[in-house]
Amino acid sequence: MADIRCVADAERAAAAVLPVAVRDFVAGGSGAETTLAANRAALDRVFVVPRVLSDVSRCATGTTLLGRPARMPVAVAPVAYQRLVHPDGELAAARAARDAGVPFTVSTLSSVPVERLTEIGGTVWFQLYWLREPGRALDLVRRAEDAGAAAVVLTVDVPWMGRRLRDVRNRFTLPDQVRAAHLTAGPTAAHHTPRDAASALAVHTEATFSAALTWSSVAALRERTRLPLVLKGVLSPEDAERAAECGVDAVVVSNHGGRQLDGAVPSVDALPSVVAALSGRCEVLLDSGIRSGTDVLRALALGARGVLVGRPALWGLAVGGETGVRRVLELLAEEFRDALGLAGCPDVADAGALRTVHREAVPGA
Repeated sequence: MADIRCVADAERAAAAVLPVAVRDFVAGGSGAETTLAANRAALDRVFVVPRVLSDVSRCATGTTLLGRPARMPVAVAPVAYQRLVHPDGELAAARAARDAGVPFTVSTLSSVPVERLTEIGGTVWFQLYWLREPGRALDLVRRAEDAGAAAVVLTVDVPWMGRRLRDVRNRFTLPDQVRAAHLTAGPTAAHHTPRDAASALAVHTEATFSAALTWSSVAALRERTRLPLVLKGVLSPEDAERAAECGVDAVVVSNHGGRQLDGAVPSVDALPSVVAALSGRCEVLLDSGIRSGTDVLRALALGARGVLVGRPALWGLAVGGETGVRRVLELLAEEFRDALGLAGCPDVADAGALRTVHREAVPGA
């Protein structure tokens, strides 16, 4: 762990220990991976204009996300099947998130059930995929509520899994010991069965997820749950406005880490128009490509309330289990405090007032 000084170090270390097919499953994107690469490039084009002569001797990184305190404006994103990379899987990641004081989002496709994760303590959000049988989806929401989850995060950009060529070429399947803990009924064998020229996970999700998720589904879910409701996968300002009209509490501006529509706009490029369209009616979070505390600062300066990080937590998990995830989150906290103070911001609220420029506008760039 001492040799991991940034998220990129954790990524390299994870690549050295993971089987190739698992590494590709975590790291890969859809199609030609154009959007996957563009997420990172777009963040690197955002430059912050620091302020000076502010007292940053006690730089405060704390904030609230969905009404609950967080030690920094970061949540751990939902990532499926975490026991693929470490035997403790989501248990280790949830413990590390609890200790870091940030929310942990448990996936519908978690390899550990939500009840075991909420009993760890900390703030746990439940990510929901809309299932072919809507009643089963609503049952999962009730289950998450009963377990003590603090929010429901409905993913809205996966009518089916994007065509991820790394997984297709690897004929990717789940090992027998890794299962979707919340989906014990239905075609459970599909993701363990090798397919010619296909990913078994893609076959399984197409058979399980509903492509008929609509705004009426969102309205029905809003009526059924007392928990804060988040829509993850919003890139259009028109969709963001519609979400606010449906009474959601937050949207996550996300292209699913470049894993769905290849050629979709980078999330950070979509962020300002979504923020403008919402005008404070609900919280806005950014997902896809966040790799450093500076990225967190960039997101706040562009109007986000906070960010979600997915792959970095998985890389830490692969390298060192709970200790590895904790190390990654510690790094993000250290880097964010450093970026916040060097930008002249005594606290998180001040970061939202920073100006940004894009690289093309920087003289000599």
